[in-house]
Amino acid sequence: MKIAIIGAGVTGLSAAWDVVREGHDVTVFEASDTLGGLAGGFKEPHWDSYLEKYYHHWFTSDRHLLALANEIGVAHKIQFLRPKTSYWMDGKIVRSEMNASIFSLPISLMSIFRMASVGVFLKFLVRDGNFLEKYTAHEWMLTYMGEEAYTRFFLPLLIGKFGERYQEINMAWMWARIFTRSVKLGTYVGGFQAFVDDLAHAVQQRGATLLLNSPVERLELSPNGQPLLRVNGNTLPFDRVISTTSPALLLRMTPALHETRYGDAVRGLESIGAVVVVVSLKHPLLEDGTYWLNLPATDTDKTTSEFPFLALVEHTNYVDKSAFGGEHLLYLGDYVASDHAYFRMSEDALRDLFVAQLARFNPCFSPEWINKTWVFRAPYAQPLAQVGQSERLPALETPMPGVYWASMSQVYPYDRGTNYAVELGRRVARLMLQEG
Repeated sequence: MKIAIIGAGVTGLSAAWDVVREGHDVTVFEASDTLGGLAGGFKEPHWDSYLEKYYHHWFTSDRHLLALANEIGVAHKIQFLRPKTSYWMDGKIVRSEMNASIFSLPISLMSIFRMASVGVFLKFLVRDGNFLEKYTAHEWMLTYMGEEAYTRFFLPLLIGKFGERYQEINMAWMWARIFTRSVKLGTYVGGFQAFVDDLAHAVQQRGATLLLNSPVERLELSPNGQPLLRVNGNTLPFDRVISTTSPALLLRMTPALHETRYGDAVRGLESIGAVVVVVSLKHPLLEDGTYWLNLPATDTDKTTSEFPFLALVEHTNYVDKSAFGGEHLLYLGDYVASDHAYFRMSEDALRDLFVAQLARFNPCFSPEWINKTWVFRAPYAQPLAQVGQSERLPALETPMPGVYWASMSQVYPYDRGTNYAVELGRRVARLMLQEG
């Protein structure tokens, strides 16, 4: 068959890997001039490694990613390290990992015991958390974890990530985050962009064609029901099409779905965006060696919350600075609705707002420490998993014959990430091949 895949992110490339190995003619269309989507990175001339635009790491439980890496012969490039993760509480950095560090949290022993018990239950005793989607994370955790542990530790994180929508997020999504996490975190030699490039190379070696700067303008059916793509003004026929775009882009390119129940389901999927300010420094900021510092939200309004962003990630406390010319690299990241002011602010204004907080974490910090900054924004970055979410999810097979759709919204109850992008891409490829 002649197969088109829309999107050269990890989902699209994973699907392409399985389809092309079955001997089909595969063409991958990518709108931008680079591969990788949200997993992509950038590189300064004097760096030996790419840096992700949006912070990433893998877990030892990421079996789909590890299996694919083994298949394409790059598993030896994956490194699992054990960086330090912490939480900002009462004006100081407190280590907060799935180990004895929990006893250092400034909460009562009874609350620590309840929080640990809930953590053990969710991570080791619940193998399928879908039954939890009928509860909100807010109500379930408040009930079983208790007020102190929940309001001091988890509630500020939920507010920070989802803002005014925090009470809508279901418990199945929270279970999946706890269930899949590991103390060791994985990275790739050369950065995630290097992994994407290696995957793309493997796909091309098998015979697939990858076309950059090739946005799909329209996806429709011919009079005899054959999928047609309009790309750069040309109409191209295919036997099957897999789209890995966002919900909004899918609807924009497929008018035939607009008045269908499927289109209504796609339109009903909600998500929020991500904004990241990356900062290169001459000196380390978090001198205790913390890699990931969770910053609690004190208000759903970013303008009145204690911090204007959710996470401070010192990447070079995880990956050695020698990979980046000796520079110390920080992520200042946040999740906000796509219509939030952060998406309308100039890059300079957003950078200044975030960077102004750095002296709180190291009183020696000075603006003269800064080598360079970068700003990245993605309006579709974090799906909202609400009560009964599984009933809202559109099927991978659309009502348009031969057309399939696979997006990060459909990895539910798991959170968006490279591992589940791989799983989704291979799942939709398998479904298409079985029905082809």
